Amino acid sequence: MKDTLIIHPKDKSTSFLEQIYGNRENVLVISGNVTKPTLLKMVQQYDRIIMMGHGSPDGLLAMNQFKTDSPYIVDKSFIDVLSKKNAIYIWCYANEFVNKYNLKGFYTGMFISEVREAYYCGLPGTRNPEVDESNYFFSNLLGKH
Repeated sequence: MKDTLIIHPKDKSTSFLEQIYGNRENVLVISGNVTKPTLLKMVQQYDRIIMMGHGSPDGLLAMNQFKTDSPYIVDKSFIDVLSKKNAIYIWCYANEFVNKYNLKGFYTGMFISEVREAYYCGLPGTRNPEVDESNYFFSNLLGKH
Protein backbone atom coordinates (compact mmCIF):
# COMPACT_ATOMS: atom_id res chain seq x y z
CA MET A 1 0.00 0.00 0.00
CA LYS A 2 1.12 3.54 -0.73
CA ASP A 3 1.80 5.58 2.41
CA THR A 4 1.60 9.13 1.03
CA LEU A 5 -1.08 10.78 -1.06
CA ILE A 6 0.14 13.63 -3.27
CA ILE A 7 -2.44 16.08 -4.62
CA HIS A 8 -0.78 18.17 -7.32
CA PRO A 9 -3.08 19.53 -10.04
CA LYS A 10 -1.33 19.25 -13.40
CA ASP A 11 0.05 22.68 -14.30
CA LYS A 12 3.23 23.59 -16.17
CA SER A 13 4.03 26.53 -13.88
CA THR A 14 4.24 24.27 -10.80
CA SER A 15 5.91 21.26 -12.40
CA PHE A 16 9.12 22.07 -10.47
CA LEU A 17 7.31 20.81 -7.36
CA GLU A 18 7.54 17.27 -8.75
CA GLN A 19 11.08 17.16 -7.30
CA ILE A 20 9.50 16.92 -3.87
CA TYR A 21 7.95 13.53 -4.57
CA GLY A 22 9.54 12.34 -7.83
CA ASN A 23 12.09 10.06 -6.19
CA ARG A 24 9.88 8.84 -3.36
CA GLU A 25 8.52 5.32 -3.17
CA ASN A 26 5.07 4.37 -1.95
CA VAL A 27 3.32 7.53 -3.09
CA LEU A 28 0.11 7.93 -5.04
CA VAL A 29 0.04 11.11 -7.13
CA ILE A 30 -3.33 12.57 -8.08
CA SER A 31 -3.04 15.33 -10.66
CA GLY A 32 -6.60 15.42 -11.98
CA ASN A 33 -9.57 13.53 -13.37
CA VAL A 34 -11.25 12.65 -10.08
CA THR A 35 -14.22 14.22 -8.33
CA LYS A 36 -13.95 16.09 -5.05
CA PRO A 37 -15.95 13.41 -3.15
CA THR A 38 -13.66 10.70 -4.55
CA LEU A 39 -10.58 12.66 -3.54
CA LEU A 40 -11.98 13.24 -0.06
CA LYS A 41 -12.43 9.47 0.36
CA MET A 42 -8.84 8.94 -0.78
CA VAL A 43 -7.56 11.50 1.75
CA GLN A 44 -9.35 9.56 4.50
CA GLN A 45 -7.32 6.44 3.63
CA TYR A 46 -3.86 8.01 4.03
CA ASP A 47 -1.97 9.25 7.07
CA ARG A 48 0.30 11.61 5.12
CA ILE A 49 -1.13 14.06 2.58
CA ILE A 50 0.95 16.47 0.50
CA MET A 51 -1.01 19.13 -1.39
CA MET A 52 0.68 21.51 -3.80
CA GLY A 53 0.09 23.87 -6.69
CA HIS A 54 -1.70 27.18 -7.03
CA GLY A 55 -4.09 28.27 -4.33
CA SER A 56 -5.55 30.97 -2.14
CA PRO A 57 -6.67 31.36 1.49
CA ASP A 58 -9.71 29.29 0.46
CA GLY A 59 -7.78 26.23 -0.67
CA LEU A 60 -5.88 24.44 -3.44
CA LEU A 61 -7.05 25.37 -6.92
CA ALA A 62 -8.24 22.57 -9.20
CA MET A 63 -6.67 24.26 -12.28
CA ASN A 64 -9.45 22.75 -14.42
CA GLN A 65 -7.87 19.32 -13.96
CA PHE A 66 -10.50 17.78 -11.68
CA LYS A 67 -14.15 16.89 -12.13
CA THR A 68 -15.63 19.65 -9.99
CA ASP A 69 -17.79 22.72 -10.48
CA SER A 70 -15.70 24.54 -7.87
CA PRO A 71 -12.44 26.36 -8.58
CA TYR A 72 -10.95 24.40 -5.64
CA ILE A 73 -10.12 20.73 -5.30
CA VAL A 74 -9.15 21.06 -1.60
CA ASP A 75 -11.25 23.50 0.39
CA LYS A 76 -13.16 23.82 3.67
CA SER A 77 -15.03 20.58 2.92
CA PHE A 78 -11.73 18.75 3.68
CA ILE A 79 -11.15 20.35 7.11
CA ASP A 80 -12.53 17.56 9.32
CA VAL A 81 -10.39 14.96 7.57
CA LEU A 82 -7.25 17.12 7.29
CA SER A 83 -7.38 17.99 10.99
CA LYS A 84 -6.49 14.36 11.74
CA LYS A 85 -3.69 14.04 9.17
CA ASN A 86 0.04 14.60 8.83
CA ALA A 87 -0.27 17.22 6.08
CA ILE A 88 1.91 19.47 3.96
CA TYR A 89 0.33 22.48 2.25
CA ILE A 90 2.37 24.10 -0.53
CA TRP A 91 0.50 26.86 -2.33
CA CYS A 92 0.20 30.63 -2.18
CA TYR A 93 -1.55 31.65 1.02
CA ALA A 94 -1.70 28.10 2.38
CA ASN A 95 -0.73 29.66 5.72
CA GLU A 96 -4.02 31.56 5.78
CA PHE A 97 -5.98 28.38 4.95
CA VAL A 98 -4.19 26.43 7.71
CA ASN A 99 -4.58 29.18 10.30
CA LYS A 100 -8.22 29.92 9.45
CA TYR A 101 -9.17 26.30 10.14
CA ASN A 102 -6.66 25.66 12.96
CA LEU A 103 -4.90 22.88 11.03
CA LYS A 104 -1.43 21.52 11.75
CA GLY A 105 1.46 20.65 9.47
CA PHE A 106 4.08 22.22 7.23
CA TYR A 107 2.79 25.04 5.03
CA THR A 108 3.89 27.95 2.88
CA GLY A 109 2.81 31.56 2.64
CA MET A 110 2.98 33.49 -0.59
CA PHE A 111 4.97 31.30 -2.94
CA ILE A 112 6.52 32.87 -6.02
CA SER A 113 6.43 30.31 -8.81
CA GLU A 114 6.25 32.77 -11.72
CA VAL A 115 7.79 36.16 -12.55
CA ARG A 116 4.38 37.85 -12.57
CA GLU A 117 3.90 36.80 -8.93
CA ALA A 118 7.25 38.37 -8.06
CA TYR A 119 6.09 41.65 -9.58
CA TYR A 120 2.79 41.36 -7.70
CA CYS A 121 4.77 40.98 -4.46
CA GLY A 122 6.77 44.15 -5.13
CA LEU A 123 9.87 42.55 -6.61
CA PRO A 124 10.23 44.37 -9.95
CA GLY A 125 13.13 43.32 -12.11
CA THR A 126 12.87 39.67 -11.08
CA ARG A 127 13.75 37.40 -13.98
CA ASN A 128 12.88 33.80 -14.85
CA PRO A 129 16.32 32.40 -13.98
CA GLU A 130 16.01 33.79 -10.43
CA VAL A 131 12.54 32.36 -9.94
CA ASP A 132 13.58 29.02 -11.43
CA GLU A 133 16.64 28.81 -9.18
CA SER A 134 14.63 29.61 -6.08
CA ASN A 135 11.93 27.07 -6.99
CA TYR A 136 14.48 24.38 -7.77
CA PHE A 137 16.32 24.99 -4.47
CA PHE A 138 13.10 24.90 -2.42
CA SER A 139 11.73 21.76 -4.11
CA ASN A 140 15.04 19.94 -4.00
CA LEU A 141 15.56 20.74 -0.32
CA LEU A 142 12.03 19.77 0.68
CA GLY A 143 12.27 16.58 -1.37
CA LYS A 144 15.34 15.54 0.60
CA HIS A 145 13.58 15.99 3.92
